[in-house]
Amino acid sequence: MGIKKYMVLLMTSFAFLTLTKNARTEEPQATPIIESILERPLREVIVSHTDSNGVLQLYRMKENGSDSRQLTYSEHGCRMPACSSDGEKLVYVQHDGHGLSLRVSNLDGKNSRALRNNGRNLLPSWLPDSKHIVWMNTEPGQDPSRNSQIHLMNTETGKSRRLFTDPEQMKFSNSMPVVSPKGDQITFVSNRSGDMRIWVSDLDGSNAKQISQPEQEYHQVIKAPIEQKVPAWSPDGKWIAHWEGVEMVHLSKFTGVPNPDRDQLISSTFHVWVVGSDGKNRRKVGSGDDPNWSPDGFVTRAFPDRDRGGPKIMIETETGEKELPIVPRQRNWGRFTWKP
Repeated sequence: MGIKKYMVLLMTSFAFLTLTKNARTEEPQATPIIESILERPLREVIVSHTDSNGVLQLYRMKENGSDSRQLTYSEHGCRMPACSSDGEKLVYVQHDGHGLSLRVSNLDGKNSRALRNNGRNLLPSWLPDSKHIVWMNTEPGQDPSRNSQIHLMNTETGKSRRLFTDPEQMKFSNSMPVVSPKGDQITFVSNRSGDMRIWVSDLDGSNAKQISQPEQEYHQVIKAPIEQKVPAWSPDGKWIAHWEGVEMVHLSKFTGVPNPDRDQLISSTFHVWVVGSDGKNRRKVGSGDDPNWSPDGFVTRAFPDRDRGGPKIMIETETGEKELPIVPRQRNWGRFTWKP
C-alpha cells in the first residue's frame, strides 16, 4: 500500500480535522490565551503540524504560538509526539515508505534514532520512569484501533514485548495506551465489550474494567454505533479524558456514497468527555477530538474551524475556555505534547 493511501486511512481515527472545509464553526470565538497567562511564564509545547509543503513536521514553541522552531525535516511526515516526564526526551511516529516507525530524540530534535522501523506503530506514550514507552502496533485497515495490540519497550536497550499476554485479553483489540502518572495502571481502548470503549487495568492488563458509559450505544438517525477513543490521563491520575462519537468510517469519503447532511451530522457527534479514573463523575467538555492535559491539569480539545482553515485548539482554565494558537492558519496537524 502506498504511503499516500495509507495516510488517508490513518485519518480515520486520528485526524478528523480534515473535515475542516465542510465543518461549521459552532464554537464561540474565544479570547486568546495570552490574556489569561500574563501572571505566569509561557509554557512550551511540541506540535505536529504541516509545513509549507503540506508535510507533517514537529515544531517546538511557546503555548501562545511564538518562538516556533522546526525540529524535524521528514520526507513523509512526523506526528503524535510525546514528551518524557523528565522533560528530556521526545518520542514520535515517522512515516517511512510503507510503514510507521517510532523514533526518539532530544527535545530539540537532535540525536534522533529509530526505536522500531518495521510495522505500523501509533500513539507512543511514556511511562513515568522516562525510560519505557507503550504504543499500539496495528494492521492495515480503515480503523487502526480495530486490529491492534499494545507493546512495551525499554528505549535504552531497545528490548520490547507485548504488554498484555493473557490469551483472553489478546482475543480482542487493545489500542491507544496511556500509563497512569504513578505507573501502576493503564488506560486503553478495546472492543472486548462490543464497540470501542475506554478501559482501565493494572499495567499487566489484569483487573480490567470499562470506565465510561456513553449516553447512547447506537445513533438511531445515523444508523451507526457510538464509539470511544483517544484516552488521556490527567497529571494527578484522577481523571481520564477521551473522544466519543460516530467514527469517521461512516463518512461519505469512506462509504463512497455522497451525503453531506449525514456527514455533518456525524461530525456533530464528536465530543470530548472526562470521567474519573474510578468510572465516576462523567462530564462533557465540548465538541472536538484529540483530548490532552496541560501540566497543571486542564483539558484541551480540538475541532475544525473553517475560518482558520485548520484546527482550533481550546483549553479549559479557571476562568473559562481559551484558545491555544499553536497551529498556524491553513495548516493541518498531528497532535501535540506539553513540555513538563
